[in-house]
Amino acid sequence: MELDERKKKILQAVIRNYLETGEPVGSRTISKYTDLNLSSATIRNEMADLEEMGYILQPHTSAGRIPSDKGYRLYVDTMMEEKERKVEEMEEMLLKRQDKMETLLKQVAKVLAQNTQYASMISVPQNRGAKLKFIQLSRVDARQLLAVVVTEGNVIKNNIIRVEEELNDETLLKLNILLNTHLTGLTIGEINLAMIAYMKQQAGIHGDIIGEVLDAVATSIHEEEDLEIYTSGTNNIFRYPELADHRKASELINTFEEKQLLTELLQDPGQGSGGTGIQVYIGEESSVQSMRDCSIVTATYELGGGMKGTIGIVGPKRMDYEKVVGTLRTIQSQLDEMYRDDKE
Repeated sequence: MELDERKKKILQAVIRNYLETGEPVGSRTISKYTDLNLSSATIRNEMADLEEMGYILQPHTSAGRIPSDKGYRLYVDTMMEEKERKVEEMEEMLLKRQDKMETLLKQVAKVLAQNTQYASMISVPQNRGAKLKFIQLSRVDARQLLAVVVTEGNVIKNNIIRVEEELNDETLLKLNILLNTHLTGLTIGEINLAMIAYMKQQAGIHGDIIGEVLDAVATSIHEEEDLEIYTSGTNNIFRYPELADHRKASELINTFEEKQLLTELLQDPGQGSGGTGIQVYIGEESSVQSMRDCSIVTATYELGGGMKGTIGIVGPKRMDYEKVVGTLRTIQSQLDEMYRDDKE
């Protein structure tokens, strides 16, 4: 007898319902639980076939069905294959997007420097306030679990969690369902103590694992990686006599080459006046000592999915502010359009 798509969906519905309730599952429950639009009689016949094939059991004559070990095995293998496929697809897509993004941002910095005749900088977008898409727990060996955390923007983080004893497939499956049921679609700020306590209670003796997974989630979302910054046009500094002094120019160029100090300007520049994302720092207003004789204009750009970065222009205090602000607004709009076109 063949396990066709309809039987697979009914088996999945039986297993999911049983995992949630712990009670044997009847045909009427399945008819409400699935989108197959089948009658209870048809579902009973399919469940009888599944029982004959060894995927479900009937603990009592008048009771519904529960999954067998064979049923659990098929469900776990299918689920894990699907999750692994999604992760692989996301990782491949992310690598392609990163290559494309690096080329684009370097070109943006170059164009800004050429158009304004000032120095330019742009940060690679980061996830801010990202929401969880899903979590996958899988076994590495008897004492280690791999927690794959996927957030908005398809950012993937892998975390190893050590366990005291090996978890069987059913326990691992229940933990995956528990985590994804309660956490998918939330930001780290929305995961409160009451929710954590409830999840630990539901996990029973495996509550510590829930705690470690939540720590891994928090680390994945809040992890502050080195902010990558691309720069261009630093030689434009020598065009302006007030910045061309050997000492001042040397300090400015070192700042652009080392880049650590630029992070202070580009990490979280604020939303600027009127929520436009434009921010202007004149002279002493700059947090970077070597730029106290300069003016800096920054703009926040957004590529969707919580991915945000910052563009900056550095020039003399007598810079053409109107032109610079207009240019940055144009770049903001163009990056937004490029992102939307890429999605379509």
